[in-house]
Amino acid sequence: MSLSEFETRARAWVTDTLARLAFTVRNDEYDVSVFHDLPEDEERALLDRHRTWQREKFDAGYGALGWPSEYGGTEAGTEIAEAFARIENELCPLPPHELVSVTLHLIAPTIRLLGTDEQKQQFLPHMLRGELLACQLFSEPDAGSDLANLGTRAVRDGDDWIVSGQKVWTSGAQFAEWGELIARTDPDQPKHQGMTAFLVPLDAPGVEIRPIRQMSGGSSFNEVFLDRVRIPDTLRLGEVGKGWSVALTTLAFEREGGSNTANVGGQFDQLVATARRLGRDEDPRVQEHLARVYLRQQLAAVDLLRDRQARDGGAAPSAIGSIRKIQWVDKLAAVSAAARTVLGRNLVADTGIPGTYEWNAHVLGAPGYSIAGGSDQIQRNIVAERLLGLPAEARADRGLTWREARNRIPNGATSDR
Repeated sequence: MSLSEFETRARAWVTDTLARLAFTVRNDEYDVSVFHDLPEDEERALLDRHRTWQREKFDAGYGALGWPSEYGGTEAGTEIAEAFARIENELCPLPPHELVSVTLHLIAPTIRLLGTDEQKQQFLPHMLRGELLACQLFSEPDAGSDLANLGTRAVRDGDDWIVSGQKVWTSGAQFAEWGELIARTDPDQPKHQGMTAFLVPLDAPGVEIRPIRQMSGGSSFNEVFLDRVRIPDTLRLGEVGKGWSVALTTLAFEREGGSNTANVGGQFDQLVATARRLGRDEDPRVQEHLARVYLRQQLAAVDLLRDRQARDGGAAPSAIGSIRKIQWVDKLAAVSAAARTVLGRNLVADTGIPGTYEWNAHVLGAPGYSIAGGSDQIQRNIVAERLLGLPAEARADRGLTWREARNRIPNGATSDR
């Protein structure tokens, strides 16, 4: 069918299905938060509605439009998939949830590229149908943007691996069934080598999840502790020692996924409405900030079109994703700057004017995305080295094994620990 015919049919299906499901959601027109600030029962209920909605889409042929038919997809082109996404964003009242996006747009595509046939059959149909949700078990207290410094250990024990360590800043772990884990399997290799990826059931013995309270109010992030967790080798994702390549694949999907988080936080039209509500829309300084936000939203739309052309041409995720992430974070920062200028003291105290103090949640939450998925500084290094061909940044641990680098102390001597 033509694109217009598809859009007509899809719009009718979305309208009819939402009417049948009769979702009840806390739909706050003034919500501009970047991270969820919901009680646990409400957040779990929101995820249950997302699972239901994904199942309905999948069963009707809309849940995996760009995926191969062997996993329940329809092999439609990117143009069709994005047309449905626009209709869904317009009509569906469900607020987005990061765990759903991580599952569908990061971990499922990674399994599709790097998983065994058995893993693809075990996970992909269930993820695409909303029956399994998965988080990333990447960052650690000593390995954030320098992810290759991670120290969670996986030791071979026959046909299994025994994993011990700590992960942190794990979005949605308290609600996920599975995690994509990167662990150190050979400490006597350089830090970018000797890592291996695994798929871990989060109800396995030895897994403990502790939510972290954020300054914006919610608990989107978690610490995950692994104490001698036994993982069968059949759940290893990719080759032994190739975990860095697996991590880079997932991170590339994350950095190219700005379209999946485009509606996170406040938008241009909400800023304009706030400025008009306060009588600040004629202020030249306010207008300048609003123009900056509008420009960044338009640039994001151009980037999305370029990404669509690249995907239609079969291009794999690349360092271009780092440019998109930098631009998207810059847009969040521009929104925060505009909100501060528009609101002034209304930002730090609730004066009772609707749609004003709510911007506090955006200003407190937006800086988190300058760190998530690799800090801004890391993204700029990637652009400089991989796209511009500039010399690599100097590294004190170059040529050392992970164990040797860990044992060094600041004065250049080595420790016997």
